[in-house]
Amino acid sequence: MLVADAQGAVVRRNDAAGLLLPAAVSGAPLADVAPAWLCAAHATLSFPGPNAVPDTEGPLRGSIGGRLFEAHPSVRGDGSVAWWLVDDTEHHLVREALRVEQERTAFLAKASSALLSSLNLGRCMDVTAQMAAECLADAALAVAPAQGRRLPVVTCLRGGVPALSTVTVDPHDVPGLGEALRGFPPVPSRWIDPATAPEWMVPERFGPVGSIVITPLPGPGVPAGALILLRKAESAAFSNEEEVFARLFAARAGAAMSAARLYAEQIAITDVLMRELMPPVLHQISGVDFAGRYRPSADHERIGGDFYDVHPAAVEGEASLVSLGDVCGKGLEAAVLTGKIRNTLHALLPLSDDHQRILSLLNTALLSSHHTRFATMVLASAVRRGNMVDLKLTSGGHPSPLIVRADGTVEEVDTHGTLIGAIPSISATTVAASLAPGESCVLYTDGITEAKGGPMGDDLFGEERLKRALSGCVGMPADGIAEHVQMLAAQWLGGRPHDDMAIVVISAPRTHHLSAVNGHTRGRFTA
Repeated sequence: MLVADAQGAVVRRNDAAGLLLPAAVSGAPLADVAPAWLCAAHATLSFPGPNAVPDTEGPLRGSIGGRLFEAHPSVRGDGSVAWWLVDDTEHHLVREALRVEQERTAFLAKASSALLSSLNLGRCMDVTAQMAAECLADAALAVAPAQGRRLPVVTCLRGGVPALSTVTVDPHDVPGLGEALRGFPPVPSRWIDPATAPEWMVPERFGPVGSIVITPLPGPGVPAGALILLRKAESAAFSNEEEVFARLFAARAGAAMSAARLYAEQIAITDVLMRELMPPVLHQISGVDFAGRYRPSADHERIGGDFYDVHPAAVEGEASLVSLGDVCGKGLEAAVLTGKIRNTLHALLPLSDDHQRILSLLNTALLSSHHTRFATMVLASAVRRGNMVDLKLTSGGHPSPLIVRADGTVEEVDTHGTLIGAIPSISATTVAASLAPGESCVLYTDGITEAKGGPMGDDLFGEERLKRALSGCVGMPADGIAEHVQMLAAQWLGGRPHDDMAIVVISAPRTHHLSAVNGHTRGRFTA
């Protein structure tokens, strides 16, 4: 406790104040023996009475002898002020540590949210470098695992924009970088000489480097890369606490980058597998027109239980094999089985002339697998002979093919058989047919005829409606017929749930030429 009068002279002190301010003897000017902040506070006091307070907000604080004190004034009746000085150093350190931890926790939460908001690896590297530069260092580099001697690096200055580059270097030439990329614990920054930083590591116009932290970006099993933090020569060096905090940030960044890399790998694998499961794009083969359309049961999916393929003949003059089928169920599990069926059919191509043999072997293969699903299928062999296309059609429990004749008549091919993969022994009938120029054969799955919709919402599209639609497609190319049927089925559904739908059209091309008179009249087709 220290007492000073209204003129700013020391009146008395207790022993504790004497130890803290030994020069504060009675009569000494307060300005000569006390710190400036205390003198200023004493000068601002008004003395109307015992309730006078200093003109400050909150507790008055300042340092004395390297420690922090709170000063609480007590105005006496004679105008003197008793200053009670309370050592607040430890409390201040605790409050400051709590503030720092709260800021760091908030930063890590923000970083986690930003990093996990994207499964794009490039975006994760950008966010890692930018957030580290803003809050941890003057510049930061996010380094991805080396691809040979090529290092993908994202560099960001504080307040700048992340920039991607690829450098061809040996990471072991940089102390601690090679080890960090292999997932080893980081080297303390005091062991790294800033003068050894290579040119590619220091951003343009950064200036001399004062300190460097290199820490791994850990991932599950495989490191996700390394994080490099740079501070300028005029900035304070990294403390041990800051290095530990950098590793905490790096752990979150590494997890996000690993997740993004894993997601990218899974997407690449999925795309490869999806290309194998997706129905192919059909076109003209050996003088026969083929067209197909497929719509999965869910608009957000690309594959399902319906499938089709056209296998060109290995020898000129032989028939191409067409397969169209429907696996029980929908979605990914059904699509996996369709892939197995398609691969099995491809292996059975040497028997393409014997439809019944193919279906029998396929039935045996499905029964011997662990699947409990069955399938329906129709096979068609198509070969161009002159202007005609000769067909052989065999159904394995599938809706009968439809032939659209040149006069608009729609014929149902009388082929029937047992569904595939349900019972040990199956039977099927093979029917021969021919297509004249402009005529088509339509293979389809029951997802089209069983599509529910229409004015009442629960009427089936049905075979009769399909036949009427096809009778109006006379003269249309194969692709136009397939698209027209798919469009009509979609309109009938009106956005309602539906099964997988697939259609394949086999057409005998027209032989025609387009003529005109004086270039002004409408063209005339001559068959």
